[in-house]
Amino acid sequence: SKPTTLKDALAKWEDRNKQPAATATEIGLQFQYPPIEKMDPILNSLTECQKLSLSSNMIEKITGISGMKNLKVLSLARNNLKTLNGIEPLADTLEELWVSYNNIEKTKPLESMKALRVFYISFNMIKDWTEFMRMGVPPNLSEITFVGNPLNENMDQSAFTAEAVRRLPNMKKLDGEPVIR
Repeated sequence: SKPTTLKDALAKWEDRNKQPAATATEIGLQFQYPPIEKMDPILNSLTECQKLSLSSNMIEKITGISGMKNLKVLSLARNNLKTLNGIEPLADTLEELWVSYNNIEKTKPLESMKALRVFYISFNMIKDWTEFMRMGVPPNLSEITFVGNPLNENMDQSAFTAEAVRRLPNMKKLDGEPVIR
């Protein structure tokens, strides 16, 4: 069967919630069957949306979000993302990005994120400190979940925590635990 389109998913959401998606502040399109495979420019019509969940689908690329000027929380967990490319249009507004359980290896687009406070990237494919260190660039980023990436899976947990805390001085919470300095 064909994948669910965002247009169809939004139409179902509107029927269920008895309101136009264009005026909603919170929209959940997770667990679509068949799964959504593509983000597309219809998302730009969701100008009032502050929280969008597209988790548990089969999305491979972040696209179509440049018009989402009020988006604060974006959940793309449990998809097929390999990169964060495409997140940059949300640099000034996005406060929380949830991308756990994907196949992300590189985090460079994170460096443009000015408002980001919370970043969930556990169970991805981050292998080296260079990519980890990019999380130190967003000025407000203070809460990170990172467990389940090759970088920390191959290390003693306390050694990883000590090194992560040393490398990211702004971090206040790592993997759900408050950071003690």
